[in-house]
Amino acid sequence: MAPETRSQILDGALEILREGGTVTLESAARKAGLTKPGLMYHFATKQSLMLGLVDHVVDGYERALAARLPGPVSEAAPAARIAAYLDWSLAGTFDQSDLAMMTDPRLCGPLTERWAARMGPWTDVPDELAPNLRSRLLAARLIADGSWFADATGMMPLDGEERALVGELVTELLEVAS
Repeated sequence: MAPETRSQILDGALEILREGGTVTLESAARKAGLTKPGLMYHFATKQSLMLGLVDHVVDGYERALAARLPGPVSEAAPAARIAAYLDWSLAGTFDQSDLAMMTDPRLCGPLTERWAARMGPWTDVPDELAPNLRSRLLAARLIADGSWFADATGMMPLDGEERALVGELVTELLEVAS
């Protein structure tokens, strides 16, 4: 598959979501300037297109998240990963295309499963941590999730000052956790 054609298809599908539209094989093909059979050469089914879209979105997330760590995520302590996730969620600008995993009720299961698997290295809090530490990391992660979701849905997003104050509060929470 030609990487530029694949990216063109996925970028077009994201644009459809940003415009409030529904991604179908037909709509994605039109947006990418392809025929439906041309698109299906790259994505044979709606599910493969949507899974590709989730991966495309998360690829961008991972680049932004990785820039917030000094090394690989696999080597980062849980508090450092959650701090990076929090910083990213409070600094980022998200829209409804970031909710790609929830855009098709029939595919929501496999799409959210893919999203959770891809985001897990950043958001998972190990069960074996001391309860006080684990609860602090979970609280910080839920605040980050809430900020991201508020931005992506446009429902009650934080303004700049609120973001800064929430960030300071959660940073204190994470400092105690470190």
